[in-house]
Amino acid sequence: MRLTTKGRFAVTAMLDLALTAKAGPVTLATIAERQKISLSYLEQLFSKLRRAELVDSVRGPGGGYLLAHPADKTTVAQIVVAVEEQLDSRQCEGKENCMGEQRCMTHDLWQSLNENVLEFLSGVTLAQLVQKQQVKSQAQLVHGPASLANAASLRAGHALDGLNKRVSAAV
Repeated sequence: MRLTTKGRFAVTAMLDLALTAKAGPVTLATIAERQKISLSYLEQLFSKLRRAELVDSVRGPGGGYLLAHPADKTTVAQIVVAVEEQLDSRQCEGKENCMGEQRCMTHDLWQSLNENVLEFLSGVTLAQLVQKQQVKSQAQLVHGPASLANAASLRAGHALDGLNKRVSAAV
């Protein structure tokens, strides 16, 4: 699985959109400024997101982008799949010709990784990310940035542990 900056930036931009959804359409220039992402890069990503029917565009003064579906109905997997050309960690891209015309010894491992990552990303919605971001913002207001870093580090460790267990079980 190759998760490139396209996927990461698309998820970041969609989260930004979801966080400000109640305020109305958001311009790409606003997202670009807030998230420090190139405007031209966002334009390319949002073209793909629009084709995948994950965002709606509003033209004219006060225009911009809106989520096409409620945040609890949009998964990170949908966003990543919409902007990435390929989500496959197998060298053969599923053709089973990793070693010339033969399948390599680790084919099943990489296939399992693909399935587990996609399953994990399918289980995470924009609404969940919004909620986590709001909790982080509240924690930072109450406890300052140091507690936020510690909490994020613990959550990342737990998430990786869970993914490692699923990959180990699948192999």
